[in-house]
Amino acid sequence: MVEALLAVILAGVALGEVPYFHFNRATFALVGAVVVLVLGVILLNTAYQAIDLNTLALLFAMMVFTAHLRLAGFFELAGQILARFAHSPRGFLALVIVAGALFSALFINDTVVLLFTPLVAQLTLALELDPLPYLMGLAVSANIGSMMTPIGNPQNILIATSSGLGFEAFASALFVPGVLSLGLAWLLLSWTYRKSLRPRPLAGAVLKRIRVHKALLMKSGLALLVMIGGFFLGWPLALSALAGAALLLVTRRVKPVKVLGKIDGTLLLFFAALFIITRAVESTGGFKALLAWSRPFLAENWGLFSAVSALLSNFISNVPAVMVLKPLIPTLADPSKAWLVLAAASTLAGNLTLLGSVANLIVAETARPYGIKLTFREYLKTGLPLAVLSIALTAGWLTLPYFAQKP
Repeated sequence: MVEALLAVILAGVALGEVPYFHFNRATFALVGAVVVLVLGVILLNTAYQAIDLNTLALLFAMMVFTAHLRLAGFFELAGQILARFAHSPRGFLALVIVAGALFSALFINDTVVLLFTPLVAQLTLALELDPLPYLMGLAVSANIGSMMTPIGNPQNILIATSSGLGFEAFASALFVPGVLSLGLAWLLLSWTYRKSLRPRPLAGAVLKRIRVHKALLMKSGLALLVMIGGFFLGWPLALSALAGAALLLVTRRVKPVKVLGKIDGTLLLFFAALFIITRAVESTGGFKALLAWSRPFLAENWGLFSAVSALLSNFISNVPAVMVLKPLIPTLADPSKAWLVLAAASTLAGNLTLLGSVANLIVAETARPYGIKLTFREYLKTGLPLAVLSIALTAGWLTLPYFAQKP
């Protein structure tokens, strides 16, 4: 009975909507968490203890960084720099892919694509280019780039705070497969869209004047250095990010409401509710039996573990998938490697289909007002082979003997 109820709740979270009701994932998760508590599946104190404050603090701090960069005009400036260096269709595609990956590795990927999609759409239309390969490049590179660091996406933030893996250990393990996956993305997109990416000189785009808050931009750069310095000094990830965010919040120029109004409270609420739901799932006899049954199959078979992580991430979304698989990790032979495989597979699974990640949906919906239709079928032509190849490549890379000795 309890297992069936929790399965319904997770299915609702995965779908993100219920017929005749105005639910989103956050409200469904919150209602599900309250139902679990009211029915006594777990106690209220247990629910409070289940909420990982380190994850929420790190997520909040990264939102503060992104909000300040938006206010400073950083992303518009980056878009104009891309346009100035665009000399050929395939060269411009490479620039979009690199920029999408780089910024998604440092900031939450959903926010990056939300800000960059209008810029890419406007630039490609101004340059008389087919916008689809560039928007595809932005979507898949944002997913790949976010895999490469513990602060690139919500599921990596959760994995980093749960595993204790530092920024350096995380990034050094996933940097090479990330770069190789970006190369695969460029090759696949260049082949799929070979007709519209034929070599030709690009006419310069007419760039509108943008307002850049130079002082805020410099301060954001300083705060970013404080955060990265904290990472390499061995500070906890959450503390490093909060230190940088606190520096940004000490200001005479920017009203707090401008920054705090851009904080995604819905995402923080979603995480808190999911922590409660997954603790309830962990307490059930059915889940414990499933863990015991699956452990022998997944203990050393990293290919199978990657496949399970990727499929579960597409079925119930990547953050819930990570939370469901989290109790299994400490029981495996090499937990550190298992955390990295889970981070890679759950993130790269986002490239399987248009519905695989929130970042993909943001790109498709934000491009629609510009008359650009990125359909499920269109996305599948590149996304599916890229996801399969990049997951296999990353799993193979992480099985090298070098990583067996990593703490």
